[in-house]
Amino acid sequence: MNERRRLDGVVTKDNMEKTVIVEISRRYRHPLYAKVVNSRKRVMAHDELGSSVGDLVRIVESRPISRRKRWVVEEILHRDIEVEELQVEA
Repeated sequence: MNERRRLDGVVTKDNMEKTVIVEISRRYRHPLYAKVVNSRKRVMAHDELGSSVGDLVRIVESRPISRRKRWVVEEILHRDIEVEELQVEA
């Protein structure tokens, strides 16, 4: 495997054709105050796999694809079950 960074996050928006917005959340303890801090970052990722809102995905850094896209969806780790049920019913 190569040395590119890989992060896990949840898809929060999928309105664009081949782009999704992934929210990466992490918890860490503040070094001075010892309080647990919740941090989140939202990035745009290129998506050829067809993930939808609520899916847990792994993204990998890549060359710049557009002005704000620097990540690619590598794999879908867990699909959101509620979204799949709504698509089957429709």
